[in-house]
Amino acid sequence: MTETHPPRRPIPPARAEQMPQLAGPTVLFMSVAAALGTSAVYLLQPSVAQVASSLRSPIGHVGMALACGQIGYLTGLILVVPLVDRFAPGRVIGAQFACLAAALSLSAAVADTQLLAALIALTGASSVVGAGMTSVAGRLTVPERRATTLGVLTSGISAGILGGRIVGGVLADHLGWRGMLLCIAGACVAFAASCAVVLPNPRRTRPATGYIAGIRSIPMLFVRHAALRLASARGALWFFGFCAMWAGLAVALAQPPFAYSPERIGLYGLAGLSGIVATQVAGRWTDRVGARAVILAGLSVAFGAAATNAVALHSTVATVVCLALFDAGLFAAQVANQSTVLAIDPAAPARFNSGYMVVYFIGGSAGTAFGAAAVGWFGWTCTALVVAAVVFAAGVLTCAVSADHGEG
Repeated sequence: MTETHPPRRPIPPARAEQMPQLAGPTVLFMSVAAALGTSAVYLLQPSVAQVASSLRSPIGHVGMALACGQIGYLTGLILVVPLVDRFAPGRVIGAQFACLAAALSLSAAVADTQLLAALIALTGASSVVGAGMTSVAGRLTVPERRATTLGVLTSGISAGILGGRIVGGVLADHLGWRGMLLCIAGACVAFAASCAVVLPNPRRTRPATGYIAGIRSIPMLFVRHAALRLASARGALWFFGFCAMWAGLAVALAQPPFAYSPERIGLYGLAGLSGIVATQVAGRWTDRVGARAVILAGLSVAFGAAATNAVALHSTVATVVCLALFDAGLFAAQVANQSTVLAIDPAAPARFNSGYMVVYFIGGSAGTAFGAAAVGWFGWTCTALVVAAVVFAAGVLTCAVSADHGEG
């Protein structure tokens, strides 16, 4: 009697590629690298006046040059991030750090704002390290640990956003803005060399579609995947609110009756450190209870903090507490939300992550423009209430859509 065996099931490509796994030290390295890469686009923001004086240029022209960093970042999300699905992540991200080192070094030697603007755009395009790292994590982490790993990486990105301004300002005070850029460029060189050694480089077959075809296919992902549309819409809403809150705060505190110095206003940014802790907690809880519950909890905290901050600006302690809760809530929601994007296609998450981050970033850019202008138009109280309303809308959108998008 012949013994029959059921046919062997082939290992799915996503699971097969997850074999290398990401060890704890590797995730920590990726988080630090994400912080350094993300910080690059924020380094010169505290030194606008110093740069303008050095280049003998109006401050407005330097401000426009710095805005090119955001344009470059958006371009990098579209053109650079998808490369980690096609090539060895260590080589792609190592090359990004090499480009960052070159762009920062050349920026330190410029003599006019036009060239500085072009180099800042290149810096922005190369600084999408964090988005690349999260795509790698989505591909090489088992589903049960994906959000936890994402929380660690997001804490690095958060640290880069905050630390870029703080470290850039401190180093510029001691070394000048040119010396500061050279110092960070040296760190980027070290990480460029380290990425090829530390980051996993799993063997994989090239995607059937070409690079250009892959980029062109990103808009169609929104047509085909409701989960991506939902995640992108609510993410854009709360990132609009996040950027509007911080941009409006800077304007409100610079005007009478406060008239605070830039240094004092910058210290309010330390409240954002709460977001670094929140991302790691949110990652663990997302793996336990699902993304939807964590998103709603984070948005509830952020809504309450934004509404309270509308009437708390005259109290420094109350304002800082509200900002800390606001950041913690939104950073927690971001970790849970992005985990749903990376789970749509774990075998090739970079295109989904790229599309999501583009929409998310557009929402934030609109929020920055609105927040800076709205304080002059409507005053601080109304601006903060608009932010609260936008966060509330993101929560309503989450509640209105059923939980069948893989959110748990």
